[in-house]
Amino acid sequence: MTDVSHSNMPSATNVLPYTVVVGLGYVGLPLCLQFARSGHRVLGLDVDQQKIDAIRAGTSYIGHIPAEEIAKFVGEKVLDASVNFQRVEEANTVIICVPTPLSRHREPDISYILATGKSISPHLQAGTLVVLESTTYPGTTDTELRQVLEAGSGLTAGEDFYLAFSPEREDPGNPNSHVGQIPKVVGGYTQRCLEKAVELYSSAVDEVVPVSSCRAAEATKLLENIYRSVNIALVNELKVIYETMGIDVWEVIEAAKTKPFGYHAFYPGPGLGGHCIPIDPFYLTWKAREYGHRTRFIELAGEINTGMPSLVIEVVGEALNAHKKSINGSRVLVIGLAYKPNVGDARESPSFEFLEKLSDLGATVEYYDPYVPQIGPTREHSSWAGTRSVEWSESQVNSYDVVLISTNHACIDYEELAKWAPLIVDTRNAMHGIEVCTDQLWKA
Repeated sequence: MTDVSHSNMPSATNVLPYTVVVGLGYVGLPLCLQFARSGHRVLGLDVDQQKIDAIRAGTSYIGHIPAEEIAKFVGEKVLDASVNFQRVEEANTVIICVPTPLSRHREPDISYILATGKSISPHLQAGTLVVLESTTYPGTTDTELRQVLEAGSGLTAGEDFYLAFSPEREDPGNPNSHVGQIPKVVGGYTQRCLEKAVELYSSAVDEVVPVSSCRAAEATKLLENIYRSVNIALVNELKVIYETMGIDVWEVIEAAKTKPFGYHAFYPGPGLGGHCIPIDPFYLTWKAREYGHRTRFIELAGEINTGMPSLVIEVVGEALNAHKKSINGSRVLVIGLAYKPNVGDARESPSFEFLEKLSDLGATVEYYDPYVPQIGPTREHSSWAGTRSVEWSESQVNSYDVVLISTNHACIDYEELAKWAPLIVDTRNAMHGIEVCTDQLWKA
């Protein structure tokens, strides 16, 4: 277990100090629960009062996280939540899990990290371990965050408090992905900082992977997502090329992945979504320019992946034209708002581009997604906030001129779709193996 002796705790009690998690989203809330399972007393901090109220009421606002487990730990007084950052004074560990988006100019926005550092620093106690888990460019932890923490607390990292970086590795929607079973990479500002961070995570996860520095740990996370981005771009490019040759890229991938060595299957799609792959590689692109380097693979992959939604819309236009219709005036149903199957996370989803671009071209556009019953507020697509998913019925689906499959949720009955929809554009190979009319199905 983590060392729980702490100078700020009242000596008259044996109450464990809190392991504090700042940011209660798709990374922070599962982390809270994992530490609670492992015997820690956990406090979640967030500026969103609705999340705090939900946790304290024992309810879940993330689809794949069971409310029962939250209620259990809250009832046992193992888990608490608050908007009051002064409660950092009750902690021996603070883990930061806040967003790191890109700006409008595709430059890193670490303002949430720095704002969090400023909020916790006045309450930081000697001996506390601070760990950043938010994905960022190498140098963020040991420079920008460290400076903010030191300036606000009057303490020195590596001497008065401990500082480390450990990248999150969440995989929402994957039933085989469990926080405690995913190896945890950890890098410390000093050797002692590393030892404290390893001690912390060893109490909650099966395997801890120490690296030489915070920067090495930051670079590890970027490599993981750059690897995925580049390979997804490769198959997206091959999809377009093979289609002109009359070759089904999905068949080729299935055949290639039978090779037991030297190959890992990646799949094409309508574009990248989620908080990681569309964003993280450009953190390195931006930082590399500071050192006089270009990241040509990253930039090319980004160009290919961000161009996919436009190619999909071209196919929608071609499919409608083949049925003597145009996008202008047509009714379009987009299936799947979430960025990946079987989750309710719509961050950076290419489906938003379909809604907006098809609407701009004169179509009436609606969506169906059982995981996203209503579109919440977003920075980039605020005009769609409040829009609700349509119902799943024969009369509803049949009323559209074309159905565009953007996300292939497993719960959707694609055989019913084949019977009900007059025209389908499939970007995910979701209709594979389902009998459809020759002119009814288009692949994009």
